[in-house]
Amino acid sequence: MRKAKRLLTVPLLAVVATLGGCSVLKSASDSLFGPGIDRAQLTPRAPTFHDLLRLPAPAGKIPAAIYNFRDQTGQYKPAPASSFSTAISQGGASMLMDVLNQSGWFIPLEREGLQNLLTERKIIRAALNKPNAPPNNTELPSLLAANILLEGGIVAYDTNLQTGGVGARYYGIGLSGQYRVDQVTVNLRAVDIRSGRVLHSVLTSKSVYSKEITSGVFRFVKFRRLLEMEAGITTNEPAQLAALSAMEAAVIHLIGQGIIANSWALKHPEEISNPILQYYLNESTAVL
Repeated sequence: MRKAKRLLTVPLLAVVATLGGCSVLKSASDSLFGPGIDRAQLTPRAPTFHDLLRLPAPAGKIPAAIYNFRDQTGQYKPAPASSFSTAISQGGASMLMDVLNQSGWFIPLEREGLQNLLTERKIIRAALNKPNAPPNNTELPSLLAANILLEGGIVAYDTNLQTGGVGARYYGIGLSGQYRVDQVTVNLRAVDIRSGRVLHSVLTSKSVYSKEITSGVFRFVKFRRLLEMEAGITTNEPAQLAALSAMEAAVIHLIGQGIIANSWALKHPEEISNPILQYYLNESTAVL
């Protein structure tokens, strides 16, 4: 009787462990896809985005030009992904444009698609020279010139900076977990257009976390009766969101450096004691 009870207990524990893993998978699946099709939503942002929004106001917004903000890492996704698929998003300029616009400190000027803009302006001027021009074609003002040029790019993407895991198995019932840490680094510098001098330069880094949790059962519950179950879930932090967060931090540091060096000013000078601004001004570079 005791032996039969033991044989029943082991499969029961196996089923409970596996069902627990299945419930994790189901909740993850529901959060991703919902009962039907998941709706599009605004891109989730890191805490650096909320710091960016709560910066004190500037004395005046700074017209800034961004011609390019390239991926300079040369990194490609590991096999079995396509050898032509890059590890980092190639849309750095678009992401930086959004960060500058959200900061409230800059007036971002379109330069990456400048040729398209100039083509449209030529079309309007050509239409104005003809009779019965469309009502939306009016005399064009000059393009706004920038005060500073923002240069830089995504300069590094380092993988497997830290890896590890833990696991345990008893009577064929096991649970294990693994993690990996990557890192993306961004450089942002402000250049004075009149002199070409680099006013300020910032390097920021953001860790990219990946983790995997698996559970499984592999046990003979009776003679020639094998019970085998597996469940698991993997979570990968999007690299482009990590790069976006690094850009947000770089813009905040750039603003802080400019305030201290009198390159630009606060609307209310006493707001130099703003806790968010002070946090980034006092952040020191870690020494390895």
